[in-house]
Amino acid sequence: MPPDQRSSTSILSRASGPAVLLVLGTIHALSFSPDPLPQWLLPFIQIFGLAFLAHHVFLARRMRDAAAGAFLFCFANFAVGMYWLYISMHDYGAMAAPLAIAAVAVLAAIMALYGTLACAASWWLGAKYLDARASYQRHLLLAATFASCWTAAEWLRGTLFTGLPWLNIGYAHVEGMLAPWAPIIGVYGVAWLAAFASGAIGLLALARNSSNDARAAVGVGIAILTGLIGIFLHHVQWAQPQGKPLIVRLVQGNVPQSEKFDPGLMVQGQIDYLSLAELAPRAPDGKPDIIVLPETVVPLFQDDVAPELWDRWLDVARMQDASLILGVPLHDYVQGRERFTNSVIGVNANTPRQAIIDANPAMRYDKHHLVPFGEFVPAGFRWFVDAMTIPLGDFDRGPVRQRLFTIDGTVFAPNICYEDVFGEQIIASVRDSDRLGPGANVLVNVSNLAWFGDSWALRQHLQISRMRALETARPMLRATNTGMTAAIDPDGSIRAVLDPLQKGVLDVEVQGMTGITPYVRWGDRLALGWTVLFLILALALRRRPLTGDEQHNKG
Repeated sequence: MPPDQRSSTSILSRASGPAVLLVLGTIHALSFSPDPLPQWLLPFIQIFGLAFLAHHVFLARRMRDAAAGAFLFCFANFAVGMYWLYISMHDYGAMAAPLAIAAVAVLAAIMALYGTLACAASWWLGAKYLDARASYQRHLLLAATFASCWTAAEWLRGTLFTGLPWLNIGYAHVEGMLAPWAPIIGVYGVAWLAAFASGAIGLLALARNSSNDARAAVGVGIAILTGLIGIFLHHVQWAQPQGKPLIVRLVQGNVPQSEKFDPGLMVQGQIDYLSLAELAPRAPDGKPDIIVLPETVVPLFQDDVAPELWDRWLDVARMQDASLILGVPLHDYVQGRERFTNSVIGVNANTPRQAIIDANPAMRYDKHHLVPFGEFVPAGFRWFVDAMTIPLGDFDRGPVRQRLFTIDGTVFAPNICYEDVFGEQIIASVRDSDRLGPGANVLVNVSNLAWFGDSWALRQHLQISRMRALETARPMLRATNTGMTAAIDPDGSIRAVLDPLQKGVLDVEVQGMTGITPYVRWGDRLALGWTVLFLILALALRRRPLTGDEQHNKG
């Protein structure tokens, strides 16, 4: 339809004002955490929230109008969805409140640029040529173009400058009709399907009460069909049991961040964790075979720890007759070069104490994907780090694929903190390696999110871990300092979870799995491949009027 007619025919024309777009972006941010909204509602909030933005783009008369509205929506989405960064900078980093607020706002603005670019590109590639006589093919192409632009922007956001894919719209769909697509196309593919549904709904709203009603409804019908196929895919078994079930203890010590690195209180934190690890069995099937403890559960480099403390940890392994997986920063030398790594080690009753002190245990994983401003300082930002009192440093990176932990015949793949937000890296640990051995049967995430208090960050991270379980068809175990400590089944469902900011342990039975999902085999290539193809098609047909009249004449 001509641009001058759009506002008069749309039933949502009043939903294009700046204030409304800010509110809609705020509501959209609620879809990434099952708090305060129930889990089942999150996919609907996400799709319909983004549908309002898609409608704004299709309604816009100029590209700058589409871009401006998209920036407001996305800025509100990230400012609200990642508000918890303020807690780490102000409450624990002692940064002045105005500077901490400004930092969150600047990051939200930078993140918003990706969605802004996606919406501007979507408008330029097709929305500006939307015609009252547009055929259903044009409507489908426009919905697919919107989805492809949005997915490409999500991928860029998760890749450039080390990547920050937090709040990828796919994470709103760890439950619901689109969740079973994750083992095939991963989170970016799920994001594409969700964005396509949003685009189709936005187009249908634009065509309401016009001759375009039926044509625009085709896209919504296809979106519903993908959901129905998802229901069928839910019954597909992508993996099979491997080895015997094991009892795993997940430990949550709830050591406050203000105390964790305090020299006068470190010992008490260790005593708390040792006491939890030593507890009598909580599972009906008996004592734990493996005890998993959080990131930096030992908050000193291993060679700064009193040898007697390592003896205590090894005593726990002997007493429980269990293997321990625990987070500890390591200091060592490789070919004469000093290294510092954020690591996870595995020990048992037969592990020599000296092997730990020398940073040479049989099982060791070094964090690969380091956190900017947390584990390394980007060039030119030392002043920003100096404005906080958080103990930060520059760590060395481990390789993407490392030798995994084999315990009682089951292969465990550790990852640390927000590493599990990068699906392409996680699937590398699930694939077999000729040099490094078989792929993982179980995924293990160890984290310390005490920096963020009892905020949405904890629930959002749990959603991310559930997506990794879905993509790989592997159980995911999460041991965190303050939450959310949980056991996640291969279908993404939560088997058990501890309340945040509480001391406790989870003793759960875990069955290792084997088998390769399509996503583990192909990674993001499937989703990105069709994303690029639709963008090329949209570019090739950008000026071609695929109208209903034209299609009739061709017939």
